[in-house]
Amino acid sequence: MKVKALFVAALATAVVTPAQILAAAPEAKHYVVVNEEIGLPVFPYDITDRPYTVIGEVKAGVRKATIFSKAPSQEKIYRELWERGEKLGADAVIKAQYGDAHVTALSWGSSSATGVAIKFLDPAAPASN
Repeated sequence: MKVKALFVAALATAVVTPAQILAAAPEAKHYVVVNEEIGLPVFPYDITDRPYTVIGEVKAGVRKATIFSKAPSQEKIYRELWERGEKLGADAVIKAQYGDAHVTALSWGSSSATGVAIKFLDPAAPASN
């Protein structure tokens, strides 16, 4: 009888409700606007349908690991731009540009990228773009 009572008590404490699972799960990041092509809020063009304010310019450099490595992809370059924009508190990075990989004294191939970090405003607020 004691074994059965202990088993029932252990089973009751081990049962987890779906609400507890959802409460314990880390929340996924939700971006205001996402470039569907790459899955990040980085765009090679200006956003004209929403008011925003400019936070600042973001710059990134992505290097090849070896001479035999592929040149950095657009997704990798945009990811680096987004990481820097996110540190500034940006909602998106617009006007993203990057060049071809070129060999330097310290790298087998490096691509430089720039963009503009922006923060979206309330629709009623005046736009600064």
